[in-house]
Amino acid sequence: MTTLVLDIGGTAIKSGLYIDGMLTDIKETPTEASQGSSHVTARAKEIIAAYQQRTPFERIGVSTAGQVNPVRGQIIYANENIPGYTGTKLKGLLEQEFNVPVAVENDVNAAAIGEFVFGAGKGRKNFVCLTYGTGVGGAIFSDGKLYSGSSYSAGEFGAIVTHPEARKIEEDMFSGCYEKYASATALVKSAQQFDPTLTNGRKIFERLEEPDVKKLIDHWIMEIIYGLTTIIHMLNPECVILGGGIMEQPYIIEQLREKLYSNIMFSFRQVKLEKAALGNRAGMLGAAVLEL
Repeated sequence: MTTLVLDIGGTAIKSGLYIDGMLTDIKETPTEASQGSSHVTARAKEIIAAYQQRTPFERIGVSTAGQVNPVRGQIIYANENIPGYTGTKLKGLLEQEFNVPVAVENDVNAAAIGEFVFGAGKGRKNFVCLTYGTGVGGAIFSDGKLYSGSSYSAGEFGAIVTHPEARKIEEDMFSGCYEKYASATALVKSAQQFDPTLTNGRKIFERLEEPDVKKLIDHWIMEIIYGLTTIIHMLNPECVILGGGIMEQPYIIEQLREKLYSNIMFSFRQVKLEKAALGNRAGMLGAAVLEL
């Protein structure tokens, strides 16, 4: 069976074909998300149609930004990175257009499914998956199954309050929350206050040997640990899988492994920290094996 897979993000839509356990014909197309939901869904249809002209497929799997009701294939909530995306009935739109079954899941959930089947979560029944990028996304696997919660929104780890003194919910619901301090965006923001030329993670880590830059990075790593401490004590996972492009920096995992365990109770220290194994293909691989 051939499955057309999409991974819809705020910056790019990754696409490919899943055939006999392998991803092929992988492409990446700018999302142009600022133009809104209608533009993004039209772009997705154009991508799918181009594949359909070359290779017939029997189903479509979609990993997407935003909170998702996978039963209805509908976006429950999305922030303004994709204006108007909240409420979009993606499953219905694509099934009507292409006349094949469509499965839709949140991008971090899809990535966790990918890691469970093919990557760092393989053989593990109880783990959490976090991605550190623009924000902090999360997913929970319990007893070998994705845990979605009562309204399909479990794992919103970026909303853990780690700095209550900074809470101003009338201005920003995420004020004082984990993703404001532990995301890759937070690291870059902090670094630019020190040196405006430090515009991304790569540039920051190129200067790791400079004491002031290292101090910034080490402070940010402790912010990651503050959230992980809560998550581990709450869920008691056997493994924490860490994803996002920033996690490709070996120093981060090394420091997390060195510093985390002194911050958690002895009875929880069996937990393993692992870097996500599938990179930016995790969401596509997860989408490929979604249940219809």
